[in-house]
Amino acid sequence: MSAQTRKRHPLYVWAWSLVRLDFVGVAFGALFFCLSLTPSLLPRDWLFQGLIGGLNAAIGYGIGVFSWRMFRRFVIGRRRWWPPSKRVQYAMKTVTVVLAVGACVLMLIPAAGWQRQVSAVVGIEGPTTLGYLRTLIIAALVGAACVGTTRVLIDLIKLMARYLIRRWRLNDEVALFIGTAIVVVLAITLINGVLVRGFLAGANRVFQPQNFTTRPGIVQPLAPERSGSPMSFAPWDTLGYQGRNFVATGPDAEELTRINGRPAKEPIRAYVGLQTADTDEQRMAVLLSELERTGAFDRKLLVIIPTTGTGWINPVAARSLEMMYNGDTALVGSQYSYLPSWISFLGDQEKSMQSGRMMIDAIHERWAKLPPDKRPKLVLYGESLGSMAGQGAFAWLPDISEMGFSSVLWVGPPNASPLWRAITARRDPGTPEVRPRYDNGRTVRFSEATDADEIEAAAAPPWEGTRVMFLQHPSDPVVWWSPDLLFTRPDWLKEPPGRDRTATMRWYPIITFWQVAVDMTNASSVPAGHGHNYGDYILDGWVAVAPPDGWTREDTERIRIAMQKTESEDGPEY
Repeated sequence: MSAQTRKRHPLYVWAWSLVRLDFVGVAFGALFFCLSLTPSLLPRDWLFQGLIGGLNAAIGYGIGVFSWRMFRRFVIGRRRWWPPSKRVQYAMKTVTVVLAVGACVLMLIPAAGWQRQVSAVVGIEGPTTLGYLRTLIIAALVGAACVGTTRVLIDLIKLMARYLIRRWRLNDEVALFIGTAIVVVLAITLINGVLVRGFLAGANRVFQPQNFTTRPGIVQPLAPERSGSPMSFAPWDTLGYQGRNFVATGPDAEELTRINGRPAKEPIRAYVGLQTADTDEQRMAVLLSELERTGAFDRKLLVIIPTTGTGWINPVAARSLEMMYNGDTALVGSQYSYLPSWISFLGDQEKSMQSGRMMIDAIHERWAKLPPDKRPKLVLYGESLGSMAGQGAFAWLPDISEMGFSSVLWVGPPNASPLWRAITARRDPGTPEVRPRYDNGRTVRFSEATDADEIEAAAAPPWEGTRVMFLQHPSDPVVWWSPDLLFTRPDWLKEPPGRDRTATMRWYPIITFWQVAVDMTNASSVPAGHGHNYGDYILDGWVAVAPPDGWTREDTERIRIAMQKTESEDGPEY
């Protein structure tokens, strides 16, 4: 077959149409790529930057193509001087492509410097300029894949329109409209009904086997105060991977006695896993039986902990509170999913909030039946998706006080958390979104949680009655990512930056949305005190909202030192 014949072959023509580019689209794509290189909340390596750059370049390309076609059709399409000669068009296209590619390459040099600045803010080493040039390769591959996929969909629309014109003799515009509607509906149905469900089902199959494993070194507890012990109503092998980690670790009475210098109680840790019972109601019944069996309602502090996606409970949060109260505590958790938090958040936010609401309501109902002078202090803790799950139990802030909670600590709440969003939106005039104040701090306080002194200042008296505190880093993308970032500049990017956010970050429509979205994938891997890693500042959060009587700063530092000497039990596994 000759070269000329191959060129005329329909498949050859269609394949070539997938790779040829519109020169105005190239210019817009280059602009979006260059803007995507600007700094955001957290440092990005060349691989993640390539992903962001490719996505944004493809979006910019599409905007450029559409804008140019509209401009050409309605503005210059009927001008006598348009179109120019082929020689002029060729020169324009050549200059545009050369400038676009050159700008992308040159922009990577300051981009590497920006990433080193952001890395320095969070205390890690930044990328080298030469290594960061690899970004362009990944971006080109991702952008090409996105543009190619879009063109396939457009070709399907045209194919559907031609069929409608031949079959029903429809007008061209009507046929294109109907074809577009059909393809869009089919695409949405495919994504929501097949791809998303298939992804969630596949993710369940991937992560469920881990739920039946046990971390090396973790053994069944023998103390009756722990779920999973031989005396427990929640069998050890039903608690799940994270549940077994929770009940089998943490300080015992002997360790607490040594740390605090006085006789301690054995801390209570109650937990049920997805395999503990068949239904949510049955699991709650087992959990209440565990609380009765262990004597949890006789302790000084009863702490309800809605978990993250996999059932994870931050060991720092649990251990620090048990050390502060010398074991006179009962910590309660329940698993509702096999999936990590980011998948649960994207796939089924409502499930986490329903689970949190059910556990809080069940325990509160039993607690409320006790005589007021016999009740333990009722405390609520939640981190990441666990914070969102806990907020689902309350319609509004006064409900927390009315239900009898003495203290609430919410760490790194997702931006979609209903109570957090409502309080932030109604914050006192003149207070920044990154550290708002609501009702002059009467019940709820916000802390940037970048050091112990800052948290102590946020909790400064007077602060009577129920105490609710949010710990939220200015650099935590889980807190600040929202679909609103697509087309709306948020207040936190209009205001002076928080303590650990670079002042060079700017908001750009569409681009910032993807930057912060990808920041979430790295949010827990940065050093403590930044991103979504709150480290031992959770201890300071507990001191702010639930200090034991007579607690001093020296006590806080004593517990901090004791925790630092303890080998880390677990890393973030949201």
